[in-house]
Amino acid sequence: MGIIVGLDVGGSTTKVVGMDKDQIIGNKIVKADDPVTSAFGALGKLMDSYDLKISDIERLKITGVGASFPNGNLLGIPTTRIQEFFATGQGGLFLSGLDHAVVVSMGTGTAFVEATKSDVRHIIGSGVGGGTLVGLANCALNMRDFDLIADLARDGNLNHVDLTIGDISHAAIPGLTMDTTASNFGKMQEDASKSDVAYGLFNVVFQSIGTMAVLAARNAGLKDVVFTGQATKAPMCSTIYKNFSELYNINFVVPQMSEFATAIGAAIATEE
Repeated sequence: MGIIVGLDVGGSTTKVVGMDKDQIIGNKIVKADDPVTSAFGALGKLMDSYDLKISDIERLKITGVGASFPNGNLLGIPTTRIQEFFATGQGGLFLSGLDHAVVVSMGTGTAFVEATKSDVRHIIGSGVGGGTLVGLANCALNMRDFDLIADLARDGNLNHVDLTIGDISHAAIPGLTMDTTASNFGKMQEDASKSDVAYGLFNVVFQSIGTMAVLAARNAGLKDVVFTGQATKAPMCSTIYKNFSELYNINFVVPQMSEFATAIGAAIATEE
């Protein structure tokens, strides 16, 4: 069949996609205690779920922080290692349909790259990311499961935790709306619920990343920013970044399958 499989191997989580030319034929996420187990588990799950045989797979392309751990070829399939920033940039462009953009990878931390179809330039990185959110939620809510924290945040009200421009000024400020955040957790109320706090945590993390994305786009002279990575699947991600798009006149895009962008980018990367 000539299928190319892209693997984004993290420390304990691997995203895998199977592609036939430019068509995605399958995708899976697997968690394991180590990157080797995670990589083999993801490949096996993809093959089992989509009725693939080893002979159907033409090549494996591996990227991510754990890509160096599975040495040599996997299961006898020709295996290539792809540089992670390049894979992230290419995957972001593929999913968004753009030719040139800042691509943001929101994982445990966050990376910002400028991507074209032929080249990817790392702009800057940040330690603020999904890991930050989980750590803060552990302190504030005694919770460490990202999905459970996101579910809790769905019913949150930011007006109970965040200070806005409208809270401190009765007159409009040029370039800012009255509901623009003036201070994250600057209006923390004693009766704020756990849902309010959870939403506030997402807001402070996502707004910090969004602010850096605006600066990265302006540094690159671009209007398009594509968000990728596991953290983008939180429901409030699109809502928060829609507001950023309107406030800063920059096109913030959270594409479908954004958590698989780096695996997709690995699969479609041209080998030198």
